[in-house]
Amino acid sequence: MFEQDYLMRIIAQLLGAIRRSMERAAGEDDPDGAAQMLDAALGEATDLDGEALLSLAPDSLAQILQVSGVDPHVTEYIARSLLLSSRYYGDAGHADVAALRRRQAFAVADAFGRGLSDESASDEELEALFDADTASDGI
Repeated sequence: MFEQDYLMRIIAQLLGAIRRSMERAAGEDDPDGAAQMLDAALGEATDLDGEALLSLAPDSLAQILQVSGVDPHVTEYIARSLLLSSRYYGDAGHADVAALRRRQAFAVADAFGRGLSDESASDEELEALFDADTASDGI
């Protein structure tokens, strides 16, 4: 029960960060701030040094998540957050960071057997994820 509550809290935290970043990118026209918000949330969700984690090569990041005990249920949300961060960095003109986040997202998805496509970070797909999460209460 405690583990499920913990997972639900982490997933809710990531979904909240995704939602707030979408609002910031659209409402405040601040994609750079939205991307940084997601990066900070990823560090908190993984209980790892977010800045160091996100500076890793894609395969290294995926390996760290595998050995650090991050629950596989959370990895879909991590991968989608990375992909959305990539989208926002691209919108802000930071092509190098955008490309890194995209590669990291796909490396995490591959390492944990999660399906991910470029559409996984679209507004429509994320809204569907919010709806599915609400319907299932997190997990």
